Amino acid sequence: MSDPTAHHAGITVSNLDRAVAFYTDVFDLEVVADFSVGGEAFADAVDVAGASASFAHLAADGIRVELVEYDPEGEPMPARSLDRPGATHLGLSVDDVDAFHGDLADDVETLSGPRTTESGTTILFVRDPDGNLIEVLDA
Repeated sequence: MSDPTAHHAGITVSNLDRAVAFYTDVFDLEVVADFSVGGEAFADAVDVAGASASFAHLAADGIRVELVEYDPEGEPMPARSLDRPGATHLGLSVDDVDAFHGDLADDVETLSGPRTTESGTTILFVRDPDGNLIEVLDA
């Protein structure tokens, strides 16, 4: 297994444009990427039926702040769901998400197996012992 490196801290927001304006105006962060992701693989990976979302990545001194606005047309949001405003997760990148998944202990909870999304990124969400979400993605 490769050593994970910090990739991003993710925050689910209710209005992406408003959140981007806040983080760029108040903290002077720079938008380095913006994109949308949907489809079955993404919905499976985040465990939200019919999920699609718009993303903005902002540079913050060696780590990205990932702002995510989920499409409100999806299913109702479960209490521990990633599409709930205020939801957070830690993003760690590894050399091979599939190999990482294969090495996980049986008692480690995942939302799904590894999924390659429309953006071409392979992702896997796991929960820590307190239920906090960690997104594992290809380096």
